[in-house]
Amino acid sequence: MKARVLEIVSNVLNVPVDRVSEDSSPDTIKEWDSLMHMNLVLTLEEEFGVHFSDEQIMEMLSVGQIIRTVLELVP
Repeated sequence: MKARVLEIVSNVLNVPVDRVSEDSSPDTIKEWDSLMHMNLVLTLEEEFGVHFSDEQIMEMLSVGQIIRTVLELVP
């Protein structure tokens, strides 16, 4: 799961996967702006067959938090 999330973040933000870690955030990846955040959310929802609440979307501001949120929703 973690590796797949890292791969999705890399693909959506168009950055090498070796630049993505659980500590990655909009502060560390300049390509991660509000539009890219929504693209990332939509891609994650499609990939994992989940739907994030508005609150979850607002909280998912690091790759680590994204992984934790996905793990909460995916059986």
